[in-house]
Amino acid sequence: MDIRLLVGSLLAYTYNGWLGRIPFRSIRLAFLRVYLGAIGRGSGVQMGCRFLNGRKVHFGERNVINFNCMFDGRHHEIRTGSDVSIGADASILTLGHDPQDPEFGLRGGPVTIGDRVWIGYRAMILPGVSIGEGAVVAAGAVVSRDIDPYTIVAGVPAVKVGVRTTDLKYELNYRPLLV
Repeated sequence: MDIRLLVGSLLAYTYNGWLGRIPFRSIRLAFLRVYLGAIGRGSGVQMGCRFLNGRKVHFGERNVINFNCMFDGRHHEIRTGSDVSIGADASILTLGHDPQDPEFGLRGGPVTIGDRVWIGYRAMILPGVSIGEGAVVAAGAVVSRDIDPYTIVAGVPAVKVGVRTTDLKYELNYRPLLV
């Protein structure tokens, strides 16, 4: 048995099954600083989030990761920029199956999310997608293709529904004690 796989599985079980449900942000962050590939200054992960291979998940500075999100870093990386807000129950996937493969083979790719991206409640980002700076993914949208900077997308599959202003200056600063 591969020792790295065993250790990774134990770390995932520890966080996903136990620590991720502790209502103290500081305890979860202390573990995530060791478990994740990176978690930038000022970023926070709320309760109930799940990670499949946290070593391949890299959060930039001042990210707000809301309740019950799922990050699939099993084979490919997930990277976010700064000031990214990810709504509750969102899923970011890097691996799936090829429906045309007679052997049901794996297919996937890394996910890259630019600065000041806003991902809505229960959105799903599929493998191999890049989301440009300042883009908005509406609640419940399923993103299967790259999104240009400052584009607003919605629907299943996600399509362009608008354009966001390009003069964004905000920095996220959400650090509750008990979530």
